Amino acid sequence: MNFRASFCDPFKPDIIEIGIIKKDKIMELFEKISWTEYLTKMKAAQKSELHYSPSLGIYNIDNGNGLEVSAIDGREWCIFYKRPKLVKRKKFFKVIEEMDNEYLTDIWEQTENDVRICLEALIRNDLQFLEDKIK
Repeated sequence: MNFRASFCDPFKPDIIEIGIIKKDKIMELFEKISWTEYLTKMKAAQKSELHYSPSLGIYNIDNGNGLEVSAIDGREWCIFYKRPKLVKRKKFFKVIEEMDNEYLTDIWEQTENDVRICLEALIRNDLQFLEDKIK
C-alpha cells in the first residue's frame, strides 16, 4: 500500500504536502507533531491569524481512502474519513446510484486514543472498522 501525508499548520494558509510516506512511518509522524504546542499558540493568537485546527491527513493512494485528524482543544479530536462510495442520489425525479470518489463523513468528540486506533485501521486497511466508526 502506498500512502501520502499532508499537514495543516494553523498559522499557514496553504496545506503542507508531506508527500509519500511508508506505512510504518505514519504513527511516528503523528507522534512527532507538537499538537499541544500548536493549540497553546492558537489560544494566544488573533482569530485573523488562524486558518485551521492543526490537522494531519493520511491517504491511501491505492484505494482512495483517507483520514484527516484534527486536534480541537487538547482533549477533543475530530476525525474525517474520505473514501470512494456508491451513493444514492435523486436526479430528474428518480433515484440513481453513482460513485462519489470523495465521500466524506466525520466524527467529533474523539480522544487521542480514538485517533490512533483509526490511523492504525487505515494502515492495516481495515475499512469496515472505519466505515462502522465514522458513519
